[in-house]
Amino acid sequence: MNPYQAPLTDMRFLLEQVFDAPTTWSQLADIAEMVDIDTANAILEEAAKISSELIHPLNRPGDEQGVLHDGDKVITPDGYTSVYEQYSQGGWIGLCGDPEFGGMGMPKMLGVLVDEMGYSACNAFTLYGSLTAGAALCINAHGSEDLKETYLPKLYSGEWSGAMDMTEPQAGSDLRNIRTKAVPLDDGSYAITGSKIFITGGDHDLTDNVIHLVLAKLPDSKGISLFLVPKIAVNADGSLGDANGVSVGSIEHKMGLKGSATCVMNFDEAKGYLVGEPNRGLVCMFTMMNYERLAIGIQGLGSAQAAYQMAADYAKERNQGVAAGGSPTGSDSDPIIVHGDVRRMLLTIRAMTEGGRALSVFTGKQLDIAKYGEGEDKAKAARYVGLLTPVAKAFLTDRGLDATIMAQQVFGGHGYIRETGIEQLVRDTRIAQIYEGTNGIQAIDFLGRKVTGDNLAALNEFVSEIKGQMREFTNVDAVNVAAVCARLDALVDVAETINEHKTQQPALINASAVDFLDAFGYTVYAYFWLAMVDKVATHEDSIFVEQKNFLAKFYFDKLLPKADFHLAQVRAGDDSTMAMPAELF
Repeated sequence: MNPYQAPLTDMRFLLEQVFDAPTTWSQLADIAEMVDIDTANAILEEAAKISSELIHPLNRPGDEQGVLHDGDKVITPDGYTSVYEQYSQGGWIGLCGDPEFGGMGMPKMLGVLVDEMGYSACNAFTLYGSLTAGAALCINAHGSEDLKETYLPKLYSGEWSGAMDMTEPQAGSDLRNIRTKAVPLDDGSYAITGSKIFITGGDHDLTDNVIHLVLAKLPDSKGISLFLVPKIAVNADGSLGDANGVSVGSIEHKMGLKGSATCVMNFDEAKGYLVGEPNRGLVCMFTMMNYERLAIGIQGLGSAQAAYQMAADYAKERNQGVAAGGSPTGSDSDPIIVHGDVRRMLLTIRAMTEGGRALSVFTGKQLDIAKYGEGEDKAKAARYVGLLTPVAKAFLTDRGLDATIMAQQVFGGHGYIRETGIEQLVRDTRIAQIYEGTNGIQAIDFLGRKVTGDNLAALNEFVSEIKGQMREFTNVDAVNVAAVCARLDALVDVAETINEHKTQQPALINASAVDFLDAFGYTVYAYFWLAMVDKVATHEDSIFVEQKNFLAKFYFDKLLPKADFHLAQVRAGDDSTMAMPAELF
């Protein structure tokens, strides 16, 4: 199969034209000093080269070999350590990190595109750097100055890595039931004791130290606090000391992501340091969690892009059957790209993936404004980040798995065997719907907290803004604008009904949330497609213009109507879902 190639033309189009990154960055003082569009394009070019030439070659061998747990060591697949060293030395782990502590200070609008390339090239490898960047973000937001100065430079440089330790065997998504304890010590640190499961990057041979962010309970407290716990103790001068009571109980044997070390971690009076305020650990951890939710959404997006490239190449090379109405070349067999069903799958993958890329860049833009902006712009962007983060995680990963399965279907029987590589993408992508909060939990958060939690204030604000923007488009079909506006109005109407009845029907949000999120996702993608069509009219590449217009037509004809189906499901309420007694299941 052909190697992965980053879709640079589309990425630049989104940055420069659709979301006008140069203007956004020029208005954010801290970013304006760090990056312009030429710098951004150079970074994208280099990231594309690294993704295709360094990271992608790890993908298949790493899946075949997997991670090895040997005594007190966790060994990553061949090639991982050398590529990770090169990746770290290039500054990629600290790409969006705080320059005060050695990060590059790049905007998240750019970072999401670099993340996508990494996930397209190799899901398992890219997770190590993603977790480290998320841990650094949390420490920078909530840690003491001493913790920042001690740990952030080593994390941004890639010398050390980060991990997030929340889940326990008896406490999955309900973290109130965790048992890990933190006992205060005389020197102001804490002795951390307990076990955590499903810890991505919990241990490995890529870095000299792993910095764990661990949720634990203080004595006689029902609250949850957050602690920084290094695998190897760090001396006052920043050098590494002795082992710190952190060990690997086992590694998980998984369906996919076999090059990613998912560990059972044991803490035996390991010395840890409080991050943030006591009993406010979840607030602190959600800084990292929200970062990881977007990152995992981009994992689904990256997988979809890789799957599309593989399936499209195969469809143009594989001869099977004759085109309906007869072969255009008079051959007794044609490439399967001529067949309507194959085209349906490829167009669906591509239209959804390009819409998803727009969502990721738009969300990245809101993150940048929320971090570096001022006044009401900053506050509004923060509200939009809260609204869109669960959508980005759930909708991108659900549609990402759909994309890999459709791509596998394009291969037919050859998609089910290992040689083509597409089945690995299906396996690797499946977890993205589960970790960092299952997509059902994301949907409940979206509908229950982000939409109805403020009585639709954020939703109405967002809907009003994008309606106003659509009225300013000059190169789009008015019929399509009306279609999007009608769905937006329907979303608001349905949300108002749910908000009115949620007290009398306590299961209504839980039973309706996934369908509501999906209806929102399909509708918002339609808005992004209108934005792309509007801006592409002036693009210099005529082939690119043709592609965008064909894909937009397919989206409005074939995919946007799915929003109506999902809204119909929400309108049906929760009666048929909740009526059957549990014992009858």
